[in-house]
Amino acid sequence: MIKHGIDQDALIARFAQATAKQGEAVRKAVSDTTLKALQGRELTLANIKQVLNTVAKAASAGAAGSPLAATDVEALLSKAFAGMDAALEKAVQANRQALQQLLDQGASVRETHVKKALTDIEKMEDALFAAVTKVASKAGEPLEGPWSGVLEAMRGKGTSTGAQASATIEQITASAQKNLRDGRDIGLRVSQAMLDGYSTLVSGVLIGMSDALRQGAAPPAPAPARKK
Repeated sequence: MIKHGIDQDALIARFAQATAKQGEAVRKAVSDTTLKALQGRELTLANIKQVLNTVAKAASAGAAGSPLAATDVEALLSKAFAGMDAALEKAVQANRQALQQLLDQGASVRETHVKKALTDIEKMEDALFAAVTKVASKAGEPLEGPWSGVLEAMRGKGTSTGAQASATIEQITASAQKNLRDGRDIGLRVSQAMLDGYSTLVSGVLIGMSDALRQGAAPPAPAPARKK
């Protein structure tokens, strides 16, 4: 069944049939699936939550049918979390690039759309934990233990999404302050149409980033993990 651009049946089968040695393949499958779904819609926080909930639910359903031992199932679920985290980190990077474009064209962090974008970026790590926590709470045995282990480990370690979000907010704020000091916002104003179409702009940036990676361009440097 296709939901929010995600082939849930394929993802369920991937987890149900995965061996203990296929963790990296599972992580990549989850990351690619999540990223593709995010690229297929406006990159709003609401849409991101829908994608994360759908992917987490499919991963959990597939893991429930796995014949592996609980420790191996937890390892696979950890890879699923990492895959979603990797895709969401790219979404944060896309927001950073889009926001920088707006600032370069005269937008201010006081603009309603810019403030909302920064607030949404700050909420992305919480959205990831919320999606997985919701699925874990409904999983029951035998997945309750494995999911709890994954969540506990990731809250202690921190996510790439959270680290990238913190770095993005810091960078955009610093860039806006520099623009003010340099007087770059005087006589220069970003168009309202560009502000109104911010989520579409971010989606385009995200697609462009993926295209660049496929063509061999170097991806943006990841930020260090931030503890939750």
